Amino acid sequence: MATIQRALLSVSDKTGLIPLAHALIRAGVKLISTGGTAKALREAGLEVMDLSAYTGFPEMMDGRVKTLHPKIHGGLLYIRGNANHETAAKTHQIEPIDLVVVNLYPFEQTVAKPDVTLHEAIENIDIGGPSMLRSAAKNHESVTVVVDPKDYEEVARQVTETGNTTLELRRKLAAKVFARTAEYDGAIAAHLAKAFEPSSTSLPSSLLLQAPMAQPLRYGENPHQAAALYGRFQDYFQQLHGKELSYNNILDLTAAASLIAEFNGEQPTLAILKHTNPCGMGQGTTLREAWDKAYATDKQAPFGGIIAVNQPLDLACAEAIVEIFSEVIVAPDFLPDALALLQRKKNLRLLKVLKNPLSAKPWDVRSVGADSFLLQERDLKITRASDLKIVTKRQPTETELQAMLFGWRVVKHVKSNAIVYVGADRTLGIGAGQMSRVDSSRIAVWKAGEAGLSLPGSIVCSDAFFPFPDGLIAAAEAGATAAIQPGGSVRDAEVIAAADERNLAMAFTGVRHFRH
Repeated sequence: MATIQRALLSVSDKTGLIPLAHALIRAGVKLISTGGTAKALREAGLEVMDLSAYTGFPEMMDGRVKTLHPKIHGGLLYIRGNANHETAAKTHQIEPIDLVVVNLYPFEQTVAKPDVTLHEAIENIDIGGPSMLRSAAKNHESVTVVVDPKDYEEVARQVTETGNTTLELRRKLAAKVFARTAEYDGAIAAHLAKAFEPSSTSLPSSLLLQAPMAQPLRYGENPHQAAALYGRFQDYFQQLHGKELSYNNILDLTAAASLIAEFNGEQPTLAILKHTNPCGMGQGTTLREAWDKAYATDKQAPFGGIIAVNQPLDLACAEAIVEIFSEVIVAPDFLPDALALLQRKKNLRLLKVLKNPLSAKPWDVRSVGADSFLLQERDLKITRASDLKIVTKRQPTETELQAMLFGWRVVKHVKSNAIVYVGADRTLGIGAGQMSRVDSSRIAVWKAGEAGLSLPGSIVCSDAFFPFPDGLIAAAEAGATAAIQPGGSVRDAEVIAAADERNLAMAFTGVRHFRH
């Protein structure tokens, strides 16, 4: 097996560069490098040839042209052992480059800055880097190509032990290159499409789905389904304790985190979810008080559920939570004594929120089979008191108004058809995912009865309009004194009349929150 004689190193991220270069030099590999990479290598006392000296062609145009040269791409692409290629290489004095280590200009990090300019974004589009990566990856039968610093250690080990890398590793690294360049090009296309469109909400003409694998999963929704997690999940959540996350855990905890994020900066708030649906939510002067209110909504559904809080979890609340079995707790942080207590539960997954999930890209993507996808803007609409239109003769009291706004944020996260009965700071009964809105209301009333919670004086929240007066009448008979709903039914007048007959106050939001 031939040994690696010559390596080209050109990296923006210098992580792990020097140990790798030391290993290559010890193995007798000659190093060629560019700009800042060459400077870093020399400062570490390593011998390196500047790329311009190697090609005999100067870097020009502010660095835009430096690696786009036949001696570089010829050295990467020519097929070793091919007589025609060997002759051409010899004629044009092209020597083989056996190893390429390149990572790209930080385009994604650049455009993530809130004040980035179009000029700055364009200047951070790497041309030479992807070209070298693709040339080397195409010729991976002979060339080792490394785009991820995580692979340096294995490459260094194999070169140290044998002078080269295995074909198996080269194939793996080549596939990784094409995944990375596709992801990179996708980020560029998405940013420029947004920058060049007059409306920031314009949908892209092509949907580019590229995301690195974050972690493999044991299985999907059911054990016979293979699954993995992709994307930047670890940028938003850090697992502090417990079993590895499952597919269903991730669905549930991200739903919980999105719900509780709507209450960031407010009084202590706690939500309990099951199968992505809230089954209880409460607010109080402490998280323990919030827990008591949320748990009282439904004491059966929280078993095996997900708990999310909007403040660092303290010991008093943790002591209440450990009395039942939970799958996941999501919090902005865990106080040391609370963390110590919860960690006694070996399997309980504890996740710290690193970034507000509502700050992620404002798109929802869903596979619908048939090799097709749906793309929509995420439902980030916030409704304030000033947005409400009171359509009944009776105006809501201040307490009713606050309960309306609290319940409206909760019902937004309940699967349609969704009906939620609330007080000013707690859920009382939740009906989710029924084919009939009346059925959802009946379930919500039944659940409140099962929990021993009183509905007289409550507020009923509906994620979509009441198509007939019967849903509102059922809520009034259950004890609701006010309602909040989008409005927009052809029978709105009948629904309003039914509310007036029963002295209900009713607000229209003008916004529907279907969740399928």
